[in-house]
Amino acid sequence: MTEAAALPGQPRGGVISGPATARAHCVLAPNPSAMTLDGTNTWIVAEPDSDLAVVIDPGPLDEGHLRAVIDTAERAGKRIALTLLTHGHPDHSDGAARFAELTRSDVRALDPALRLGDEGLDAGEVITTGGLELRVVPTPGHTADSLSFHLPADGAVLTGDTILGRGTTVVAHPDGRLGDYLDSLRRLRSLTVDDGVSTVLPGHGPVLNDAQGAVEFYLAHRAHRLAQVETAVEAGHRTPAEVVASVYADVDRSLWPAAELSVRAQLEYLGEHGLI
Repeated sequence: MTEAAALPGQPRGGVISGPATARAHCVLAPNPSAMTLDGTNTWIVAEPDSDLAVVIDPGPLDEGHLRAVIDTAERAGKRIALTLLTHGHPDHSDGAARFAELTRSDVRALDPALRLGDEGLDAGEVITTGGLELRVVPTPGHTADSLSFHLPADGAVLTGDTILGRGTTVVAHPDGRLGDYLDSLRRLRSLTVDDGVSTVLPGHGPVLNDAQGAVEFYLAHRAHRLAQVETAVEAGHRTPAEVVASVYADVDRSLWPAAELSVRAQLEYLGEHGLI
């Protein structure tokens, strides 16, 4: 067993940019950080024999990156006909308006403020462009407007920040809510069990070859963190900052502000369920 195969979700080794499935190609944005991992994954998805493509998450407002996405599509003989957003965080959406200008494509998102064009996105909607089929899956929790896109022909799901290629994501309280996030993970698990989804195409990090394993890991991780937070409160830690210092003591302090958002979401969840 390789080291990668031993990790949750079996992350795919090698360079992140490039073909990931028969219909999905990643162009990695040059915005690496502790929060964005290697950078934002911009996805070009299209039927192999079609001249039309859909782009998911154009990424930051970086002219070089946006043009690289267009060039990649054009080298494959495709024109970008539609842009979709998994959610509104700047590392996924800031380049959308400029990208729409460059490609003359509409931008569709759950949040009306992010749309360019007349159409939004609805849960369960099936998007068809150039013969490609993408199904809209509501996955709130990381943010209230988070969506995933099911690509049934490839047995894949594009998850934005709901599931990452490595590590775990932040429940960005107060916009993100833990109860919603747990429901979203269960919804994604049902895709792996009932709909043949085996591959995660994340918003950051490498492709995951074991979608069900990734979801199960995330659910177990959240249950473990909840138990840790509950124990910390019982030990007398009352403020979110105190809980973070107790529960995340072994985590790089630069990540503590993000961890505090998740802790706030966990405390809210525990309070709502009468557990603290």
